Amino acid sequence: MAKPILLCDTKGMDRERWLECRMHGPKGDIEYTVGGSDVSTIFGLNPWMTPLELWHIKKGLLEPEEPSNPDILEMGHLWEPIAAHFYAKRTGNTVIEDTGLYQHATVPYALANIDFRFRESYGVTPKTGVVECKSLTYRKSDHWANDAIPINYELQGRWYMAVLDEEICDFAALWGNNPETDLATPRIHRDLAQEEAIFERVDEFILSLRANTPPTMADVSNPELALKALARVYGKSKAGLPTVEFTRRYERPLRRIAELQKANAELREAIKHNEKELDAHSVRIAEMMKDHENGILETPRDKLIITFPTKLTRRIDSKLLKENYPAIHGEVLGTSASRKLKVEVQSI
Repeated sequence: MAKPILLCDTKGMDRERWLECRMHGPKGDIEYTVGGSDVSTIFGLNPWMTPLELWHIKKGLLEPEEPSNPDILEMGHLWEPIAAHFYAKRTGNTVIEDTGLYQHATVPYALANIDFRFRESYGVTPKTGVVECKSLTYRKSDHWANDAIPINYELQGRWYMAVLDEEICDFAALWGNNPETDLATPRIHRDLAQEEAIFERVDEFILSLRANTPPTMADVSNPELALKALARVYGKSKAGLPTVEFTRRYERPLRRIAELQKANAELREAIKHNEKELDAHSVRIAEMMKDHENGILETPRDKLIITFPTKLTRRIDSKLLKENYPAIHGEVLGTSASRKLKVEVQSI
């Protein structure tokens, strides 16, 4: 294959300019683009974004969502060179920073903006490839056990190999401060059959952009994410629009929704009934507890452990805030107290 086209160097770019280059190239002359992080979204495998949101972003109808916790994003960027350093130390490979934005030699929409490249330090013709660095939490470390690679990241790595015409993509996934146990360095090799399947799917996405036909939510496995995306894309309802008429193919899910809503309403009524009875029984126990926090009842088979602590809650005193500090929020806090009775059964 022909070598990729270097479009620009992204080093030192601010986020706004970087997003512009990724969206339409540094000259603004690429109609639509797809980067490595977009591929898993197109396949419906991105845990943070749906294909519908990405489609609207690519069409310029929706702004990329700002991270809810920018510190996590910043921490991830800070950890990348650390992960790369210990990857190099473990493998013996030379790591080279690469801040270029590349375009596929023959597919104009296909872009890649990688972290690092590597070059092996042995052999007559040392192998080269991509190093993709990831930082994660301990609770996600099992996703990388035994050289496993989460599918969304594997798709990203295969995209980079395709765009850059490389045969190898190594990962450096770091989740702790002990590189011996908290670093995974799995490797994938280029697979042209998988690559072709990936490009077929992405081609369909590009065609949907040109045809102005947004994707459905059929491939999104997370309903909560899908509902959030629909709310973000379509916003508030509009009064006065005509009634939507559904065909019979929607009867089953509509009936199931109705059944579940009815069941939930019955459960809420049951909870309200139980809460009333719970409060009635708690009055007698709270009267015995007085100002004590702990109680116990021992039986031949178990213990009933009673706790009745005071819980302090600090919140803004709206009345005081309005009277004395109408322009200032968060400086005046009122304190309220609440207690929650809890009975725990412990077996003997």
